[in-house]
Amino acid sequence: RTTHYLFIVVVAVNSTLLTVNAGDYIFYTDWAWTSFVVFSISQSTMLVVGAIYYMLFTGVPGTATYYATVMTIYTWVAKGAWFALGYPYDFVVVPVWIPSAMLLDLAYWATRRNKHAAILIGGVLVGMSLPLFNMINLLLVADPLEMAFKYPRPTLPPYMTPIEPQVGKFYNRPVALGAGAGAVLCVPIAA
Repeated sequence: RTTHYLFIVVVAVNSTLLTVNAGDYIFYTDWAWTSFVVFSISQSTMLVVGAIYYMLFTGVPGTATYYATVMTIYTWVAKGAWFALGYPYDFVVVPVWIPSAMLLDLAYWATRRNKHAAILIGGVLVGMSLPLFNMINLLLVADPLEMAFKYPRPTLPPYMTPIEPQVGKFYNRPVALGAGAGAVLCVPIAA
């Protein structure tokens, strides 16, 4: 019996770590918008795989919601840690897992604990709802682009560090002006 409960705890913690790291793109605001599709696919998959495995092991409807709650708490703790390091409150966006997990639980309960139906129906429900909830969540962030350039993560490798766009600096160069003038002059000739 003790081994049974210990296994449940290990599954919950490890799955949480996997899911949170799979969503590393939206977890931090510096890559939030650029990788929304990657996040949606990885998070939907990780939530369904982890929650179904966890749910089938316990056999209890409601387990997926519990699993999503553990992930949410874990992420809020990480958000607090980054905030304590001096990053702004908006730097970490906590993903919305709980409503999608509730739909997964509902599918498991409604199909009389049929694991295949839970995987198919619940998986489709999670896949459709999770991007929607998280898009709404992202719309509430003040300015993710500004956040990306002002506060890049020290943990990012150099090739992933955001580069501030040099808008306006190129247009005053003689080469750019010559290229623009050349393009304008060539249009009537080509026509």
